[in-house]
Amino acid sequence: MQENIHPQYQDITVTCSCGHVFQTKSALCADLNIEVCNECHPFYTGKQKIVDTAGRVDKFAKKFAGLSLTKKNKDPEGKENQE
Repeated sequence: MQENIHPQYQDITVTCSCGHVFQTKSALCADLNIEVCNECHPFYTGKQKIVDTAGRVDKFAKKFAGLSLTKKNKDPEGKENQE
C-alpha cells in the first residue's frame, strides 16, 4: 500500500445558525458553520413552519372551502344524489 495518500481526519467543531454546537470528525480540518441541524430542522423537531408571504395558503383555503370530495350522481329523474 502507498503511504501518505489519505487526507487528515481530525476533530472539528460544527456551529449551526440556531446556536447548537457539536463536535464531529472530518477531512475538512476546519470549523464548519451550517444553517440547519437536527435541533432546528422541522423533520426532527416535529414543528412545521409555514412561510406564507403572499397569502397563498389563505387564498387556497378560501378558493376550495365550499368543495367536498363526495361524488354526485344523477338518478334517472334528473335529481342529484351523493354517494
